[in-house]
Amino acid sequence: MEVDGVLLTILGTLAGILILTGWVEQIYKGYKTKSMQDISKFLMIFIAAGSTLWLVYGSIVSDVFIIGTNIAGLILMIIVSVMKRRYQKIVKTQ
Repeated sequence: MEVDGVLLTILGTLAGILILTGWVEQIYKGYKTKSMQDISKFLMIFIAAGSTLWLVYGSIVSDVFIIGTNIAGLILMIIVSVMKRRYQKIVKTQ
């Protein structure tokens, strides 16, 4: 099955948007509630490891969609991690 280049671009873009939207929603919800207690540290570690491996893979095969999505995903995950630490400190001091 041969896939048209435009269709492949649309597919890669949509996949990236769908994956990253979950992180954006979590950041928004955490910012509003000032709580990230429901986020597991192990989830963050495993997703970060997976994203890093996908980033290496994307670099090896020179796939800009895989590279871009996983760089953005790692940035969003860092934001979630920082928020989780900050909000845990706030809860402990109260």
